[in-house]
Amino acid sequence: MSATTEQSGHSSPVYSDSERLELLRIAHLSIDTALAGGELVLPSAGEKLSQLRAAFTTLHLDGRLRGCVGYVESILPLYLTIAETARAAAFHDNRFNPVTAEEASRLKMKIEISVLSPLAPIRPEDVVVGKHGLVVTLRGRRGLLLPQVPGEQNWDRETFIAATCRKAGLPPDAVAQGATLEAFTAEVFGEE
Repeated sequence: MSATTEQSGHSSPVYSDSERLELLRIAHLSIDTALAGGELVLPSAGEKLSQLRAAFTTLHLDGRLRGCVGYVESILPLYLTIAETARAAAFHDNRFNPVTAEEASRLKMKIEISVLSPLAPIRPEDVVVGKHGLVVTLRGRRGLLLPQVPGEQNWDRETFIAATCRKAGLPPDAVAQGATLEAFTAEVFGEE
C-alpha cells in the first residue's frame, strides 16, 4: 500500500507519507474488524494524528464511488475520526448496500481520506474550483461537497454551488435566497 496525494487545498502537505499510510491502515482495519464482527481497539497515535480534525473517508470500488462519510466539525482525534468514518462509509452510507467481505478484500477497493480545514464564510465569487469544498446551510438543511468533486465532474463555480445546494435538498439558487455558504480546504490522499 502506498499513499498518494491526489489533490490538496493546502500549499504543502501537513501529513507525512508514514502518517498517511497509518491513517489508510486504520481505515482498512476498521472495515475488516467490522466485517469480522469484532471491536476495533486502537492504541494512541502520534501527536499530529491525535489532534482534533474533521475528515471524510471515501471508498471507491472498480473506479466508482462505494461510500463516503465524514465529520465537518473537529470532534475526535484524527485517527479515531478515520476509524469511525471508514466504518460508516462501508456500512452506513444510505446510498449503498453495506460493503461485503468479498468487496473489501478486492484490490480495486480504494480508500481516499480528506482532512478538512475549519469552515469559513465565503462569497460565491470567491469560490475556487479545485481548492474549496463547500457547505450550504438554510433552515436546518445542510449540504457538503468535497473540493475534489467539481474537478471529477468538470463543473464550473456556479454548477458547484448549485450542486451543493441540491445536496442540501435546497433549490440551486439557495445562496441567493439567503443560505449560508462556507468553504474549507482539504488535504486529500489515497491509495494508488
